[in-house]
Amino acid sequence: MPTTREALLNAALAALRGLPWSAVRMVDVASAAGVSRQTLYNEFGSKEGLARALVRREADAYLRGVERALGAGPDAASRLVSVAEWTVGEAAERPLLRALLTGCWGDRLPAPRPAAVRSRVLAGTPAQRRADAGPPAPGELLAAVRERSRTALGRDGVAGPGEEACELAVRLALSYVVAPDSRGLGALLRQALSATSRTAGDR
Repeated sequence: MPTTREALLNAALAALRGLPWSAVRMVDVASAAGVSRQTLYNEFGSKEGLARALVRREADAYLRGVERALGAGPDAASRLVSVAEWTVGEAAERPLLRALLTGCWGDRLPAPRPAAVRSRVLAGTPAQRRADAGPPAPGELLAAVRERSRTALGRDGVAGPGEEACELAVRLALSYVVAPDSRGLGALLRQALSATSRTAGDR
């Protein structure tokens, strides 16, 4: 059973599927989650605080998914392909994730800024303090994926890849998020990783 915080975030995300963020009302989010509006304000402080928490949760969920994708496949190339393909598929289904990866928020989505001043209401809410730092920039999110890739593959004893291979996988995935292509991402990425590996071997 979700916590009150999770129920409120789920309700906000559900409302965002049918309305632009500017039209999402706090009272409706609270009602959909089955709590009072005061409970919502106690948890997030404001609508902007709710937006920051919603975006932060999306970023965290994406990175957890990356870690799961890195656990599948017999070799480095297979795992990096899994991450790249999963990234593209999730971004197509999740507008907030797409915005986080590209920095293109549009008019329908919340584009929260870091909190200028944290209120007393939020002082006792550790999760909100983290959210109030603001969402990661696209470059920060991609760097986190790259580092998780190198760490996970090295920890599991999988041969390769160097920093260049991880960077290539992430950047190629992002290009498919921005400009979808009918050519298979997996095959193209494997070719690119193979070429990178040969180049590294020639040095």
